[in-house]
Amino acid sequence: MTQRDVRRAIVIGGGIAGPVLGMFLRRIGVEVTIFEAREAPAEQEGAFLGIAPNGMNVLADLGVAEAVQARGAPFVGMRFENARGRRIGEIDQREAARRFGAGLVMIRRGALHAALAEEAVRRGVAIRYGMRLTDVDRSEPRQVVARFGEGGGGGEARGDVLIGCDGFRSRTRACAVPDAPAPGYTGLLDFGGFARCPGAPIEPGWSVMVFGRRAFFGAFAAPDGEIWWFHNGGEPEPGSGAAPGQLRERILALHEGDPGWIADVVRATPEVLGPWPLHDILTMPRWHDGRVCLIGDAAHATTPHAGQGASLAMEDGMLLARCLRDEPDPQQAFAAFERARRPRVEAIVRQARRMGNRKAVAGPVAEWLRDRALPLFLRLGAAAQERAYAYRIDWEARAA
Repeated sequence: MTQRDVRRAIVIGGGIAGPVLGMFLRRIGVEVTIFEAREAPAEQEGAFLGIAPNGMNVLADLGVAEAVQARGAPFVGMRFENARGRRIGEIDQREAARRFGAGLVMIRRGALHAALAEEAVRRGVAIRYGMRLTDVDRSEPRQVVARFGEGGGGGEARGDVLIGCDGFRSRTRACAVPDAPAPGYTGLLDFGGFARCPGAPIEPGWSVMVFGRRAFFGAFAAPDGEIWWFHNGGEPEPGSGAAPGQLRERILALHEGDPGWIADVVRATPEVLGPWPLHDILTMPRWHDGRVCLIGDAAHATTPHAGQGASLAMEDGMLLARCLRDEPDPQQAFAAFERARRPRVEAIVRQARRMGNRKAVAGPVAEWLRDRALPLFLRLGAAAQERAYAYRIDWEARAA
């Protein structure tokens, strides 16, 4: 079997991993169609995220870093405070570009999705919206069939390989790796929003992270002064949504006694976004089966606490395309990809879980213990962050 036998790829999911993978596959001459369950591009969906230097280096290799940067904001650094507003640590990112080849970029999730989708289409990747995967047929030895239905457009698509980039609730995973563990709820809910709050003590380009008495609050000041914020609180996973006013009051109650500017920002927010229950997958028995492979959160869902979810998905897309370029058989390529990626991504998923465990506390004794451990925790976290940032994929190297 030669590499030319992999001519058509079906990609399920058009968020982050899908378009990045699609662009790298086009580079090696593979025809790519992305099937996205959403009815249309969701440019206003979600809150925001950070693309770490390792992720920006992947985008630079694709030649799309500038298009993404133009829709985002440069990140200068972050300060850490306890519930009394005392500074307990700081990480300055102004030297990141020199040290790691790229700086960290903050961007609204919808803007990132739009930028990647536009660049992918411009490079010949087809994207079909309103296509909800219902089944994967692997009965034929030399191709795979994706079927869509139940309001997802109907019909089917045939390809030489199928890549699941459809997030932690992956339908591809359910079809192709049915014995995979379900993502586990970590005990934290994520909320977010955008506000105009001139009194917030945050300089443009900086983030302030507050380990509050009962919950965690993070806020980033965009260049125009708008505050982008998120809140993580430890609560049972919600079964149904609450009214916006109830969400706001719940967040305010959890930050009672924390620095006052947090409440000012939450009250100044026109719409509180969320909740998003935070899940992860610490490990899975395998990421591929036959001609089907999982990448991104479909394979190794992580919480946002380490700031690496988007960047890991981008790395996955680049490395999987390189493996498909160099390995003569798709199943060998998938196995090589998993061997190369599993140690790195599972270490980061574990790191993110540990970081999340320190964000919410159960009472004053737990708060006291956490605050005294935070300086060491932050030093260890900064070292792990540097290792993650320094990772680079050499596109020209041959996949081993």
